[in-house]
Amino acid sequence: MREFSAKTVELCLDKASSELNVEKDKLTYEVVEEKKGFLGINKKATIKVYEFIDVVYYAEEYLKNVCKALGLEISLKSFTKDEIIKILIETNENNLLIGPKGVTLQSLNELVKLAVSNKFKKKYRILLDVHDYKNKKYNVLIRVAKNAAREVLKTHMDVKLNPMTPDERKKVHYALSTMKNIKTESVGDGKDRAIVIKYVKEETAQAKVEPKEE
Repeated sequence: MREFSAKTVELCLDKASSELNVEKDKLTYEVVEEKKGFLGINKKATIKVYEFIDVVYYAEEYLKNVCKALGLEISLKSFTKDEIIKILIETNENNLLIGPKGVTLQSLNELVKLAVSNKFKKKYRILLDVHDYKNKKYNVLIRVAKNAAREVLKTHMDVKLNPMTPDERKKVHYALSTMKNIKTESVGDGKDRAIVIKYVKEETAQAKVEPKEE
């Protein structure tokens, strides 16, 4: 986090944009002080500009506080790529934090995303994993999806998979994107959102790319 001061908030943003080499509309900031002054004299504004590392640090601290309240000892490793934050968690009670079918972990993931969004007024993609649970689950889901896709190739009948979380759907979409005559799309809302695998003729098939966001 860095502070910038000038006569107006707009000038503060200009200064921050120049020094950080970031476009103004992409800055994440909050106004600390804004004095209008008398007749424009002694005007002053100060803003706090948050950098991506501040977002990562806040997410980590939030996680630590939540787990401490639950009586859990944890260690964290964070990885970032293209403003995606992945945090690997190890605790003295991994199964407790994962929960039945990963429900507790998913709820914690949504809680952290919400806390970060409220703090920085911007949505970030945050992925939590406990003891490699998510990667193992991805592998299982991809295997199931590929088996279903092979059935679709044989029967030409659509197959709807069980509901998945956004990150799980993204992995499955990508895994099936290279299969010929296979198309995937998501249907439904919220917790009921699921992937449908469809057969498409070669001449009507379109280039398939990984969805940016589910």
